Amino acid sequence: MRVVIPKESGEGERRVAATPESVGRLLKLGYEVAIEAGAGLEASFTDGAYETAGAVIESDRAALMGGADLVLMVNPPTVAEIETIRPGATLISFFRPEGDDCPQTAALVEQKITMLSIDFIPRISRAQKMDGLSSMANISGYRAVLEAAAVYGSFFTGQFTAAGKVAPAKVLIVGAGVAGLAALGAATGLGAIVRAFDVHASVKDQIKSLGGEFLEVELEESGDGGGGYARTMSPEYHAAQMELFHQQAQDVDIVITTALIPCREAPILWERRHVEAMKPGSVIVDLAAAKGGNCELTEPGESITVNGVHIIGYTDLTSRLPKTASELYASNLCHLLDDLGGAEKTADLDFTDEVVRGCCLLHEGAKPVLPELPEAPAPQAVAKPAPKPAPEPAPATAPEPETPDEATGASAASPVGWVICAILMVLWVYLRSQGSPPESAGHGDEFLQRLTVFVLACFVGWQVIWSVTAALHTPLMSVTNAISGIIIVGGILTAADGFTSTAGILGLAAVLFATINIAGGFLVTQRMLKMFRK
Repeated sequence: MRVVIPKESGEGERRVAATPESVGRLLKLGYEVAIEAGAGLEASFTDGAYETAGAVIESDRAALMGGADLVLMVNPPTVAEIETIRPGATLISFFRPEGDDCPQTAALVEQKITMLSIDFIPRISRAQKMDGLSSMANISGYRAVLEAAAVYGSFFTGQFTAAGKVAPAKVLIVGAGVAGLAALGAATGLGAIVRAFDVHASVKDQIKSLGGEFLEVELEESGDGGGGYARTMSPEYHAAQMELFHQQAQDVDIVITTALIPCREAPILWERRHVEAMKPGSVIVDLAAAKGGNCELTEPGESITVNGVHIIGYTDLTSRLPKTASELYASNLCHLLDDLGGAEKTADLDFTDEVVRGCCLLHEGAKPVLPELPEAPAPQAVAKPAPKPAPEPAPATAPEPETPDEATGASAASPVGWVICAILMVLWVYLRSQGSPPESAGHGDEFLQRLTVFVLACFVGWQVIWSVTAALHTPLMSVTNAISGIIIVGGILTAADGFTSTAGILGLAAVLFATINIAGGFLVTQRMLKMFRK
């Protein structure tokens, strides 16, 4: 099956439906790939890169389209372009027909073309990798922040300088869908104070997780219209919403609107009075400009200034990041074709597949006849087990006191500890009772003093370490580093004679093992601290 990718003909369109990387993926799926010469230049993809990836470069557009089995495009083709496509071919692109008398639909029917629209891919978990709308919305939300930053006359983040303090920008995002959340993340990353509003209360946690403040209307009403879109709200809710926006208009510096309703003009959410309430130098970026705009004063495709407020209504924000937009869209198409079964099964569409049923607008020039899906088997009723008789209450008994072993989860009171303690005490008493000859009395007393300290250290250390709860063993590592440091000092003093005496050898060994303990303690401590860092 021959896949062709023509150069986009729309004014200002810089995206392309395939990249050199996606060409390789298409070849692995069994397709032959042909691309119009210069199709990817605006997105920084040269013809040479496509040829290296395995595509055929075709300079004759009519011959390219006339020999196509499958056409991949970004925007829907014009009527003239549709007439050049080989009859019976398949077309995949964004396409949302405007009414039943859409001339492009009539041309597709005339050419008996199978039309798969990326706009109508269902928003289900399995289809997320094919969802071109979400990919493009993500880019437009990010780009909206860049456009606002280019016009806004100050920093996004606050600044403290020798000359004085600069307050951070305050950004309001209306609509927290894919584009809104992308804008929120970008604005927060630049250091702005970001607030967001959405009729879906379910996005509150997402907004907060990205560092934004969620604004709410004090009126209980759900805005979920299904499929991830919003529905038209009641007049009471709309009035409360407008009042909230009027309050925010007097305080914020940048407003980014993203609200859309499928198959309808964009709702007006930012009225003239809101614009007039904003401070001079403020910025409005209307991502819904292609559908009329959320701002009452938006002029689609233009950037205007009203009362000192900049209103940006560009409709090509995704094309302003053409390389990344093309990469994401091409990846969406590859996932879709892979899901369709590759070159062997693309022409034989499975209309029991939920994705195919949603996005196939025409099949061989006619509205597809969708087979009835088998009904899901009704869940079988599970017999409830007979209730068990309630057990008789046990007689109340006084709670037994906790033992140290139960309280700490350690073996502080284990017999082993007491046995070791008893042996050391017996040894100490025996040595003390033996005394020492007069000529070595000083050495004997010194030995007993050191032995006493050693015995106490072993016993106290045993009790302290093993009485610590297991959950605190890792923090305990940092405490033992200090003890090991003291051991190193003592070992250095003892090893002053080097390897010439037994004491020197033992001192050097003490320094070695204590150093290993310190290094391990710091390593474990750092791993523990990383668990609490972002």
